[in-house]
Amino acid sequence: MSKDKKLKHLASTIFLEDLKVGLERSISKKIGEAEIKMFAEISTDHNPLHLDLEYAQKTMFKGRIAHGMLTASLISAVIGEQLPGHGSIYLHQDLNFLSPVRIGDTVEATVSVQNIELKTRK
Repeated sequence: MSKDKKLKHLASTIFLEDLKVGLERSISKKIGEAEIKMFAEISTDHNPLHLDLEYAQKTMFKGRIAHGMLTASLISAVIGEQLPGHGSIYLHQDLNFLSPVRIGDTVEATVSVQNIELKTRK
């Protein structure tokens, strides 16, 4: 993959006129105890599946897992910091969680330009 197509942790702003279909950016983050605890406090989601090892070991996951929305929030980081960057927001998201994220796992979120609508600026 070319250097232009995939740069990690590069804060930038790409103007609509400079976007190209196929352009992508990524961020990766190691999920630790601190991230899970902070997300629980911010979201007020204190599900013991995320916070209580004894409880979580009795579930189908056989241990603690990260909040799904914690991992999904990395998408927002890529959009707001890299592609297209500062000043942008996104309006829609569809998620499918395929496997649990555990403490110590590294998650990568990749955003790619699939379509550009210059007339509506979307």
